[in-house]
Amino acid sequence: RSRRHVKTLRKNLTSAERKLWNALRAKRLGGHRFRRQHPVGPYIADFANIQHRLIIEIDGDTHGSPEDIAYDKTRTAYLEAKGWRLMRCWNSDVRENISGVCDTILLNLGQ
Repeated sequence: RSRRHVKTLRKNLTSAERKLWNALRAKRLGGHRFRRQHPVGPYIADFANIQHRLIIEIDGDTHGSPEDIAYDKTRTAYLEAKGWRLMRCWNSDVRENISGVCDTILLNLGQ
C-alpha cells in the first residue's frame, strides 16, 4: 500500500475510528503510544502499538459476510505470523462504551 493511500485513510477516519483515536492519541491511554492506519506488510492496521505489538481493529457491518470473515481470518493469520496480537472491537462498542473498550485495550497491553 502506498503512503498516499495511508494518508487518505488517516484523513477519512470513520466516526468510531475518530472517537477511539481521540482516546489513544498523544499517549492519552496509560502513556502508551499508538499509530493510526499503520501499514504492516500488505495490510493497514486501524491502530497499532509498536512496543507491545498490539493491533486494534474496529469492525463495522462489512465484517459479517462469509467472504469478509475469510479475508479477516487470512489477514489475522498473516499479522500473527509477523508477531502481532490483534484485538477486534465493533463500531457500536466504541460509540456506546468507549471506556470499556479502553479498559480492554489496557488489559491487552498488560496493564
